[in-house]
Amino acid sequence: MKTKYIIGLFLFTFQLVFSQKITGFWYGKLDVQGQTLPLVVHIEKVGNDLKSSFDSPLQGAKGIPIKNTLFENNELKFAAPDLGIIFTGRLNAATIEGTFTQSGLSFPLILTRNEETTVLNRPQTPKPPFNYNSNDVTFKNDTEGNVLAGTIAEPQNFKKNQPILVMITGSGAQNRNEEMFEHQPFWVIADYLAKKGIATLRLDDRGIDGSEKGKADATSADFATDINSAVNYLVKNGYKNIGLIGHSEGGMIAPMVANTNKKVKFLVLLAAPGIPIIELTLDQNKKLAESANLPQAAIDEVLAIKSKTFTYAKRYEGKDFKADFTKYLQENYPNMSAQERVAYIAQMSSPWFQYFIKFNPNDYLSKVKIPVLAVDGSLDLQVSAKENLAGIKNSMTKAGNKNFEIVEFEGLNHLFQTATTGNPSEYGQIEETFSPKVLDKISSWILQLQK
Repeated sequence: MKTKYIIGLFLFTFQLVFSQKITGFWYGKLDVQGQTLPLVVHIEKVGNDLKSSFDSPLQGAKGIPIKNTLFENNELKFAAPDLGIIFTGRLNAATIEGTFTQSGLSFPLILTRNEETTVLNRPQTPKPPFNYNSNDVTFKNDTEGNVLAGTIAEPQNFKKNQPILVMITGSGAQNRNEEMFEHQPFWVIADYLAKKGIATLRLDDRGIDGSEKGKADATSADFATDINSAVNYLVKNGYKNIGLIGHSEGGMIAPMVANTNKKVKFLVLLAAPGIPIIELTLDQNKKLAESANLPQAAIDEVLAIKSKTFTYAKRYEGKDFKADFTKYLQENYPNMSAQERVAYIAQMSSPWFQYFIKFNPNDYLSKVKIPVLAVDGSLDLQVSAKENLAGIKNSMTKAGNKNFEIVEFEGLNHLFQTATTGNPSEYGQIEETFSPKVLDKISSWILQLQK
């Protein structure tokens, strides 16, 4: 018995020392299509197991959970199945040399203990002192009861009949500044407008910072109730000239709210959808694939799968999409790996996606008669300017709207940065947060409405 305890103690001590060799922060760089992508991997010991996460600073992603982490015989393996990520590497003294694989594409990756700090210069981020007032506010969603938090940026000597805009972020949970890649575009816009005499209310999305998560599986329709409640909050506090400014999905939500809340007096749509979402999404996938210089055969294969599966989701009227879609994939795409299938099913079966893929912006835009400014960049690969601005124009015409303006800005991407290709891989590398040309257009258009 005594020998058993001694051996057990030895093994425990050995495992502890072994795990200490691998825990901590590891730094590396991926070379993807000629772009350098820094990664930070954090490994810690929890009980007798290893737990890890990683950051991608240039993509504005932090604390991405890794589901499985294993370190045996000097070999590290970790996986994030939802993202299709697998890493396998061997510890050699102070480095881990291995291969990073995502969705079938493999890249060499060497992790070291030496931190190479990625300093991102963001010259447009507002800096004090500020010549306007900023007040943090909270209020409840009138429909669902979740608490929402935000900031009102208000010019000095502001009168309640001057314009104020509720700001609506794009897809994905973001804070009130719509922060990504250490850019804070909504703060940049709010700061600029305040200096022009225009107030804003920018909000944390559900589950971010000061805003409650609210009900599970929220869709764009639920997010629209948040914005509608924000408008009502401003009305209750005496504001009389309320507009909405929405980016991407936020530009889809703005007309939804304007259709139901007559207190909304004008809209500013930034890279907003103007065509059926299924068409927009397929076009987005095509442009992004082409910009990544993938082989044409690979592009055609991916687009064919997306087209058929998106159409399946759009037309689905059954009761158990997840089960039926799983069967559909197994029958029609038997060569799809189990890992890819699980990730794809999770994405496609979410209530948000189910609502989104069936959405047609024209259903709401074609009823909007208040003033509208719609802008986009010619290099936008996510919401193509040509097709979507044309769609918005057609909807405005159908609505009989007499006061709308459509502007395509040359050389700007989906975030309204001056870009080279428009590929999302550039977003974090570009120092400009938001084009001054677009800031000027937004403010001058709003002020012109007041005359």
